[in-house]
Amino acid sequence: MAFQSAAGHTSLPNGNFSSVIYSKKVQLAFRKSTVVGDITNSDYFGEISAQGDTVRIIKEPEISVSAYARGTQVQAQDLQDADFSLVIDKANYFAFKIDDIEEAHSHVNFMDLATNRAAYRLADQHDQEVLGYLSGYKQSSLHANAGAVNDQVNGIRAVSTAGTDELLTSMKLIKSSFGNITTASAADHSIPVAARLPGATALPTATVSPVMLINRMARLLDQQNVDKANRWLVIDSVMMEVLMDEDSRFLNADYGDSGALRNGLVLPNWNGFRVYVSNNLPSVGTGSGTVGTANQNANYGVIVGGHDSAVATAEQINKTETYRDPDSFADIIRGMHLYGRKILRPEALVTAKYNVA
Repeated sequence: MAFQSAAGHTSLPNGNFSSVIYSKKVQLAFRKSTVVGDITNSDYFGEISAQGDTVRIIKEPEISVSAYARGTQVQAQDLQDADFSLVIDKANYFAFKIDDIEEAHSHVNFMDLATNRAAYRLADQHDQEVLGYLSGYKQSSLHANAGAVNDQVNGIRAVSTAGTDELLTSMKLIKSSFGNITTASAADHSIPVAARLPGATALPTATVSPVMLINRMARLLDQQNVDKANRWLVIDSVMMEVLMDEDSRFLNADYGDSGALRNGLVLPNWNGFRVYVSNNLPSVGTGSGTVGTANQNANYGVIVGGHDSAVATAEQINKTETYRDPDSFADIIRGMHLYGRKILRPEALVTAKYNVA
């Protein structure tokens, strides 16, 4: 009982006059936004949904153009039929049971609550794993942000010059990518990022501003002839904070169209990108919030930009079913998600590893 009794008070000593009420309104846990469905293409989903575990994708053949002079004997080239594969090889499941007595006596519908939460956890794991993969990183465990460089090629590289993470080295931004930084640095360390405040008359020499970083990402995509339409950028909440510190217009609904917020989308069009904020991006060590302008290669975060056609995702099984437990009086609810993902155009993906300065 919550009420205190005065010394010597002996009436109703057990406090049974005050009942405990269990609310039927359940406190739901917060849920992260998922973005993978918005930034990847599902063009091959229909081809694999019914049968098979692999889609072989044929690449457009390259054509050579030769100079011609009168009387030149024309040589016809042979066409190449190079291909690569999208493999359905990732699967996750959940399973729980509700006892008949517990279900009959419960004042809330635990089956609906648990099923809803399980569906979210499957979607969140899918988002974490795919975001890590397309950024060049892998998970060390389920429900953890990818934190190790990916060294496992999924099938065949879409481009032979790509690394084991299936990305192009030229599309990975690191500290040495910015010539304005004059502090001593190891070439592959993370980029120290700080807001460039109003009144600055010169480029910083120890940091990069978030606008400078995103502009460089856009330039790299331009140089790869990536279409300006359907580009996207996924940043973490730390980068979004620094971005807003630099330009308060990102807080302005007229500029950022805050009414369009959905699935992590915060800016529908900025510098040619749809901008999303996600907490599922790769995070190494203590992540992007680790402060410092010195050499940093143990604690950083990763942001990624690209084009809708750069990565394909497909799912073959996404189902939930209920059956009776043969060993008790209970219902078992279980679900499984079987999916695959493949980097199709590494030239249309650009990453940056960074930490706040």
